[in-house]
Amino acid sequence: MAVLCPGSFDPITVGHLDVIRRAHALFGEVVVAIGNNSTKSYLFTFDERVELVRDATADLDGITVEAMDGLLVDFCEARGIPAVVKGLRFGADFDFELQMAHMNSGMGGIETVLLPAARDHVTLSSTIIRQVIRLGGEVSEYVPPNVAAAIERKRAADGS
Repeated sequence: MAVLCPGSFDPITVGHLDVIRRAHALFGEVVVAIGNNSTKSYLFTFDERVELVRDATADLDGITVEAMDGLLVDFCEARGIPAVVKGLRFGADFDFELQMAHMNSGMGGIETVLLPAARDHVTLSSTIIRQVIRLGGEVSEYVPPNVAAAIERKRAADGS
């Protein structure tokens, strides 16, 4: 059975990869869906994010990475995916994900599996990573190597 790991992944972090790998270990087949969130200011373009996630997960059989546009329930229905796997760091994540879980269940019968973040990754967030990058900080220990390289290329292109 395939499950969905959705997100904007800007950028994908080692915490995201941990959740994806754990979902893969539990379910065998994972579709990682990259979407856009209208409330976010992105560091990487949509196409760049899709490619970065593909590269970061290339070593895992059974992982598919797709662009997602529109409702998650429609994406899942079109692919016969019955469940979503999401990582949780803190209580605020739980509050938000519980609301989403109820909405996805009500709209499309999609189940949600919530995985607690690994202790080493509980404080990671793409939002904080983006802020550190924009201020010139070093984030290579928090992102996969291909993302660290993409950040350096972006900095070189921007002259920063």
